Amino acid sequence: MTIDELIKAGEYHPGPIGVFDSGYGGLTVLRSLRAALPDADFIYLGDNARAPYGNRSFDLVYHFTLEAVRYLFACGCQLVILACNTASAKALRTIQQRDLPALAPDRRVLGVIRPTAETVGTLTKSGAVGLVGTPGTVSSHSYDIELAKLHPTLRFYSHACPMWVPLVENLEAEGEGADYFVKRDISALLSQDADIDTLILGCTHYPLLINKIRQYLPSHVRVVPQGDIVAASLLNYLRRHPEMDARITQGGGTTYITTEEPDKFSALARVFMGAPVEARRAYTLSEI
Repeated sequence: MTIDELIKAGEYHPGPIGVFDSGYGGLTVLRSLRAALPDADFIYLGDNARAPYGNRSFDLVYHFTLEAVRYLFACGCQLVILACNTASAKALRTIQQRDLPALAPDRRVLGVIRPTAETVGTLTKSGAVGLVGTPGTVSSHSYDIELAKLHPTLRFYSHACPMWVPLVENLEAEGEGADYFVKRDISALLSQDADIDTLILGCTHYPLLINKIRQYLPSHVRVVPQGDIVAASLLNYLRRHPEMDARITQGGGTTYITTEEPDKFSALARVFMGAPVEARRAYTLSEI
């Protein structure tokens, strides 16, 4: 059956949790999700062939992300996590509001921005929160909007860091280049307000730079990676929605899919996961 036929047939059998990212960064979220839900099955899909998403238009990111969601639905996923800040910023709301009601009204797509925004307001003491992220995430103003709704008294500052993802993906997270760019970008962010005491890592690649980030931050600034926040949010969601929890298969397995070369993906994914990874290839997301 085609994707449309499968979805329209209403064959909502139990399936794995889908985790999508434009590349590798979502693996840091997957790692936390697996720790929180060790018995659940997962499918991780990385659109590495078309990464990075950070500098792409809203329309193109939406188009790519919807293809990925449809692909994961066709693989049996009842619930998909967009473990990508750019996809969450540029595509999630449209998919939830416009596409899901017709495409698969009983399935769900969740993102990483709202759980992070909900949590960060409880962490700051000064009321000044900073964010480092890709140009796409920063220019979307998604964090500004969510924080203004949830924590209207907070002062929020952001800074785009276009070189951080290439540093991670070229295995330079501990190199001298990382020192230069991380120091430069952290200084640029802190120059906006010396009272920033909480820093959101608004890209799921950035936890691999956390040693450098902490090196160039004042010791009192709290660094907020997203993996554990998203995992805690998902656990809470499943407690509130037992009907969805019942539709997740419980074999404890993870399937890795990439639109790039599987061997290349597996080698770098091992760095993110801290364990061997064996991926297979999806040649196009619009076909299965």
